[in-house]
Amino acid sequence: MENLKIYLDKDINTELIKSKKIAIIGFGSQGYGQSTCLKDSGCNVVLGLRLGGKSDVKARDYGFKTMTIEDAVKWADIVQILIPDEIQADVYEHQIRPYLRKGQYLMFSHGFNIHYKKIIAPEGVSVIMVAPKGPGHTVRSEYQLGRGVPCLIAVYSDAAGDAKQIALSYASAIGAGRAGIIETTFKEETETDLFGEQAVICGGVSALIKTGFEVLVEAGYSPYMAYFEVLHEMKLLVDLINQGGLADMRYSISNTAEYGDMTRGPKVIGEQSREAMKNLLKDIQSGAFADEFLNEMKSGCKNFDNLRKENANHLIEKVGEEIRSSFKWNNENKIIDRNKN
Repeated sequence: MENLKIYLDKDINTELIKSKKIAIIGFGSQGYGQSTCLKDSGCNVVLGLRLGGKSDVKARDYGFKTMTIEDAVKWADIVQILIPDEIQADVYEHQIRPYLRKGQYLMFSHGFNIHYKKIIAPEGVSVIMVAPKGPGHTVRSEYQLGRGVPCLIAVYSDAAGDAKQIALSYASAIGAGRAGIIETTFKEETETDLFGEQAVICGGVSALIKTGFEVLVEAGYSPYMAYFEVLHEMKLLVDLINQGGLADMRYSISNTAEYGDMTRGPKVIGEQSREAMKNLLKDIQSGAFADEFLNEMKSGCKNFDNLRKENANHLIEKVGEEIRSSFKWNNENKIIDRNKN
C-alpha cells in the first residue's frame, strides 16, 4: 500500500483560485455549499442558473450575481458543474460545450459523466475534480465552524499545465485544506463512491435499519423503542467511528454490545452479503448501473418515484417524524433549511 499524501492549507497556493473567475452551474446542495464558501474565501463567483427559477431566487438572496448558464460559461475561467448527474450531459451539450474555449477548466465534484464518457471535453480545456466527502450543506456548516470537509481531487486532462494546483486551491477555498485533501483518479472516485453509496453508507445502512426495525415490530415490540434502538443510536455510534474508527466505537460501548457486535454482526452481513456487494461492484465497473440509472431518469422515473413513495410511507418514517418533532435536540441549529439552502 502506498503512503498516503494529505494536502493541507500550508501545502497550497491559496491565492491562486482568487485570480480566476468561477462559474458554479447549479445551486442545489453542493452548489449552495461550495459557492457560499468560495464567496466567503474572497473568490470571484457567479451562479449559472435558469433565471427566474427557484434556485435563482435563493442564490440572489445570498447576494450572488446570477447569469444564464451560457453567459456564465462565456464569463468564467473555471466552470464547476454541480447539477444532478442525470442532466449534466444534456445541459453540457446544449448550454456549456458550445461556449467553452481553450484555457478554461471544466470541473466536477463527481466523476460519473467523465468516467462513463457521457461528457467529452474539447481539446485545450482542462478537466479536473474537487469532490468533498460530504453533502454540500455539511461543507458549508463545517466551513462556518472554522473546520472543513475532506476532499478528493483528480486531474483528467491538464491542457493548462496547472490543473492540480487549481484543484488544490479551489478545495482549500471551500475549507478542505483545514481537514485534508487527497489525490485520486476519476475512475477510482466514481467507482468507489457509487459502491459506498449502494452497498454501505446509503443502501446498506438504510436496508439494515429498516429490516431491524421491521423484525422488532413484527415480534411485538414498540415501534418507538425499535426506532431508538436501530436508527437514533446509529448517529451516536457513527460519530465515534468517524472520530476513531471501529476501535473507538468498541471502546465506548459495553462489553455486552462489543461481544454481540463481533460475534453476531458477521451472521447478518456474511458471505451472501459479500457476494451481493461483489455483484454491485461489477455493475458499477462495467457501466451497467450508470446506464440503468440514466435510462430510468430519461424514461420518466416511474420506478424511482414508486420507490420514493414506498419508503416515505414506511412506518419507521412516521414514527421518526413524531419522535423528532418532540425532542429539542432536533429543532435547533439545523444544517438543512429547504426554503433557504
